[in-house]
Amino acid sequence: MSSRRIAVTGATGNIGTATVRALAADPDVEAITGLERRPAGIPPPKTEYVGVDVAHDELAPVLRDADTVVHLAWLFQPTHRPDLTWETNVRGSLRLFEAAAAAGVSTLVVASSVGAYSPAADDRPVSEDYPTHGWPGAAYPREKAYVERLLDSFEREHPDIRVVRVRPGFVFQRTASTEQRRLFAGPFVPGSLLRPGLVPIVPDIPGLRFQVVHADDLADAIRRCVLRPVSGAFNIATDPVVDPRLLARLLRARRVPVPAGLVKPALAAAWRMHLVPATPGLFDTVLRLPVMDTSRARSELEWQPEWSAEETVSEFLHGLRRGQGGGYSAAGSGRASGARDRNGRRAAALSRGRPHVRGTLTESDSVRVPLTYLQRHEAGYCCFPSSSARCTAFRTSVAFVDATASGVSSRSW
Repeated sequence: MSSRRIAVTGATGNIGTATVRALAADPDVEAITGLERRPAGIPPPKTEYVGVDVAHDELAPVLRDADTVVHLAWLFQPTHRPDLTWETNVRGSLRLFEAAAAAGVSTLVVASSVGAYSPAADDRPVSEDYPTHGWPGAAYPREKAYVERLLDSFEREHPDIRVVRVRPGFVFQRTASTEQRRLFAGPFVPGSLLRPGLVPIVPDIPGLRFQVVHADDLADAIRRCVLRPVSGAFNIATDPVVDPRLLARLLRARRVPVPAGLVKPALAAAWRMHLVPATPGLFDTVLRLPVMDTSRARSELEWQPEWSAEETVSEFLHGLRRGQGGGYSAAGSGRASGARDRNGRRAAALSRGRPHVRGTLTESDSVRVPLTYLQRHEAGYCCFPSSSARCTAFRTSVAFVDATASGVSSRSW
């Protein structure tokens, strides 16, 4: 199955730049419309950038000629304003899904995340049918899991539209390194010091392990999802699983056991003082992530990552040391350009332009998340449906379910 005219949201972000490059290089793709909020540079071949905010702008006109929509847009900050990230990530996704159905697209490919999965009890790899209720203590997994419920409803209401969910691990590429540092670690973490031999220790935190994938490998998987007659969910990650042992080896550092109970209060204090953007709830999320089984992607998509986990993390660290990633490079990684250095390591294109200024959302009357939603999250309640409750997306509203000690109640906005 070939989809030739493709609309991509979040086209100038970390995943978006790699995905647009991969699609533009495929001869079966005729045209790409990149939807983006940030200022963009020169687009790749066959690509046109259109300034669109999925949470507020009219979407029907830009989707009118598309037969496929790839939804990659996601707002990570401000972490102190979960009502604003909810407006873009959840309500924006709902608006896009409705607009895609109205435009008559045949295929919808959505970037979900390993963060959408429910907490894992052990390290046994989980397949795509593992529950996706997220971890209620952080906005990112809450919102990713909620979008999964929106897609459940969308598939029931639009059985004629092929829906694919891509659930990647942590996504890295050299040209996005500095931007990712700002998003998660903040401006006070010096990337120039993250070189082998300069970092003396790596905290060995019990339960800390996660999966990664290079942006180019994820983009290849998304391209295959677009152009092949597949549907459902696909876990996307490379081997091996990243843990403190691997990080210590890359940094030539010593592992020092550190209890998670010491890290979280320090992170919480730094977050409250606006020193770091990553919330303590996000730290809890990482410690609870399952290990994903990627065999379905390897068999049905015939997907094989070009970058190992060690190479991917090394590439990210190298980008941090070089200060790369204020704006994303259209040239992308060395694999995309075919360049390798003398030692066989992939050479990445340098991003030489001035950093793009990220657009920010401001408070407005259009933000309609009820106070009860925020209060429930502050209290730590789970805001996702259990097996005994349903979450249904309607044309003009979303019903969400708060599971409380007194039972289940639903509200809508």
